[in-house]
Amino acid sequence: MQILLSCSKDMTDAPSVITQRTTVPRFQREAEQIAVNMMKYDVDELVQILKINRELGTLNKMRYTTFLDPLPLQPAIFAHTGIAYKQLHAEQMTNLQLDFAQSHLWITSFLYGLLRPLDGIKSHRLEGSVRLPEYDDRQLFTFWRPLLTDVLIDSVKADDGILLHLASAEMKGLFDWKRVKREVTVVEPKFTTIHHGKQKTIVVYVKMCRGAMTRFVIEKQPRDIELLKTFDFEGFTFDPIESNNDQMVFTLEAT
Repeated sequence: MQILLSCSKDMTDAPSVITQRTTVPRFQREAEQIAVNMMKYDVDELVQILKINRELGTLNKMRYTTFLDPLPLQPAIFAHTGIAYKQLHAEQMTNLQLDFAQSHLWITSFLYGLLRPLDGIKSHRLEGSVRLPEYDDRQLFTFWRPLLTDVLIDSVKADDGILLHLASAEMKGLFDWKRVKREVTVVEPKFTTIHHGKQKTIVVYVKMCRGAMTRFVIEKQPRDIELLKTFDFEGFTFDPIESNNDQMVFTLEAT
């Protein structure tokens, strides 16, 4: 089972876990080319392009300016610090669990394309809607799609043919998603909260569940989809009534 998890906008420049175990991202060359293009923008332009405040604009101007410096690098699984990654608890993983994650978890990235957990990266901020003048003014979604689709499909086929999609919906734009669904089995869990009989999707809970389910798979190393039904996190459990052949639904009964 291969897992697809979104990158997070929140990244740290000072990881809490220091490790010498880093690998080279598959698309390092492309990441450097994109970073060089991003270096050309000043702080005000980054604020506008990335839709961020000036403080973040200043931080990311510095990040891109020093991107080609060889150090420091940090493994992707520790560099990302968003809600999902807080529930992933990578800092508590054993070496064996990190090894399993390295061969089963893909992290999407608008700068690096696709990352394995131990790929050494630089912290950054980027959006898929950013256009690249040097690449025929294409959006990053369009730039990455032909490069990433085969890599993802081939990795799933080399495993057991199952892709656990725990990334956000927008990340599908990095791939020819119709082709992905046609060539491999895609499992896309849904996490909902039921309050007074009405279903609601609360984004923060969804992100937490995605990170927790990623951790669950890394710990349990399931050989089939059925084991996913035993996932239980903060009251979210498998809902056989709401689920069907196309989607697994996990619900939380809110009080």
